[in-house]
Amino acid sequence: MNLHDWIDELCDLLDIDTEADESLLGDLAELARDNVHAMAGPVTSFLLGVAAGAQDARPDAVERMAAKVQALAEAWDRPAGAAATEDRDAEADYEIDEELTHLDEIDEVVDEEEEEDLLV
Repeated sequence: MNLHDWIDELCDLLDIDTEADESLLGDLAELARDNVHAMAGPVTSFLLGVAAGAQDARPDAVERMAAKVQALAEAWDRPAGAAATEDRDAEADYEIDEELTHLDEIDEVVDEEEEEDLLV
């Protein structure tokens, strides 16, 4: 059984009607695992799925959410388990915030375009 078959069977078992981009999820999980923590991969994929379901997101919206997660994971510079404030890098935190703000602005433009399409 290949991964796509597994996804189909799992969706049937869980009684959900959705498509999963296994390549996107796999790449994102690997990036989170490598840059954040060994368990960040499956947790990241799970939380992206929760967010997509909660927002009833279409595939393009899921891709935009995944881009935000990717930006966060790529910029992550805190060692796993670091809790002390002095371990934080203010400049890196600022860069992450800037990137996420930029991605939010892109989302707003896309959402406005989608609303206009619905009104036409």
